[in-house]
Amino acid sequence: TRVVLDVGAGVASFGGYLFERQVLTMSFAPKDEHEAQVQLALERGIPAIVAVMGTQRLAFPSNAYDMVHCARCRVHWHGDGGILLMEVNRVLRPGGYFVWSATPVYRHTPEDSKFWNAVVDLAESMCWKLVSKTWDGETVIGIAIFQKPFSNSCYERRTKQLPPICDKDDMANAAWYVPMQSCIHKIPTSEGVHAVEWPVTWPERLDSPPSWLNNSGKNLFGQPASLEFQIDAEHWKHIIHMSYLNGLGIDWSRIRNVMDMNAGYGGFAAALIRLPLWVLNVVPVDEPDTLPAIFDRGLFGIYHDWCESFSTYPRTYDLLHADHIFKRLSSRCNPNVTVVEMDRVLRPEGWVIFREKSSIVEQIDTTIRSLEWDVQLTYAQGEEKLMVAKKGMWRPEVS
Repeated sequence: TRVVLDVGAGVASFGGYLFERQVLTMSFAPKDEHEAQVQLALERGIPAIVAVMGTQRLAFPSNAYDMVHCARCRVHWHGDGGILLMEVNRVLRPGGYFVWSATPVYRHTPEDSKFWNAVVDLAESMCWKLVSKTWDGETVIGIAIFQKPFSNSCYERRTKQLPPICDKDDMANAAWYVPMQSCIHKIPTSEGVHAVEWPVTWPERLDSPPSWLNNSGKNLFGQPASLEFQIDAEHWKHIIHMSYLNGLGIDWSRIRNVMDMNAGYGGFAAALIRLPLWVLNVVPVDEPDTLPAIFDRGLFGIYHDWCESFSTYPRTYDLLHADHIFKRLSSRCNPNVTVVEMDRVLRPEGWVIFREKSSIVEQIDTTIRSLEWDVQLTYAQGEEKLMVAKKGMWRPEVS
């Protein structure tokens, strides 16, 4: 297990504990009483986002996470026909685990027992297997572990097709403003399709192109996706070690929370893997969907539209990497609005690395300087331009 989703994570201590053990955990909680807790998690340098399990799918691809964890979370998994647990099923990799620790697991009040039985019945109808249910003798807190099936054989044996199998035209990876569905997707079985097989073990999976990329048409540069994966990896290894780590003036010992705003295959994050930081890989919704490949290599990320605000708190990231994010935005929104959003999520004295066409850098330059960012370095080669800027401690003057 390498990539974990923690539901209702509080201050994300679970994710912080696993981070030191080479396990990446994306923690999330809604904007209610958890609000300050998620912000505290980010202040601690632990990956976390603000999100809610409501009516829309989570902004992750299907079959992505090795494990989903929910401890003391007040989610009514069996409510509304079990639609929330079916969303967990969507993002959970075949053979992946759902780890649940809440009062229905270890208390035996009538209400808790009813809750437990309803969840077990729902899990069984989804062909999940209860592999373990244990209690701690001292705290009397229990934990239940369910496993998603590896194949469709159980689905085919069900006497009642409830919950139903999703329609063939229901795209499992579609997650941006897509309503949750009360159905379960079939396990992928076709050769050359994502999630047919479990990735190789960590850390080998970081640099191993998923075999399904050989058949993928989701490429970025017009070449076979498996070749692009390798070229992207070598490209960012070279740039990180020959330029970014020593040539930009950034003190990387002060960098912890990093966002790659147009992540491609995740090569930027992979090249930084030996540093004590984490990278949230963002795949814009108007780019080819490479996020499944990012998860398969043991990294994590999220879909986003950069014409909108990002679901985080102000001043939560130490470094933003903006590699050609504006090339598709200009036809839909003003790139300067995106720059202002970057300023919102960037900490004072945080850094931004722009790699863009020179014409686009010129278009956003006025906004960058109006925000009192200190442009530390610019370098142009042909039509391309590199700009490195540092956010200051500037505040508007009160008139």
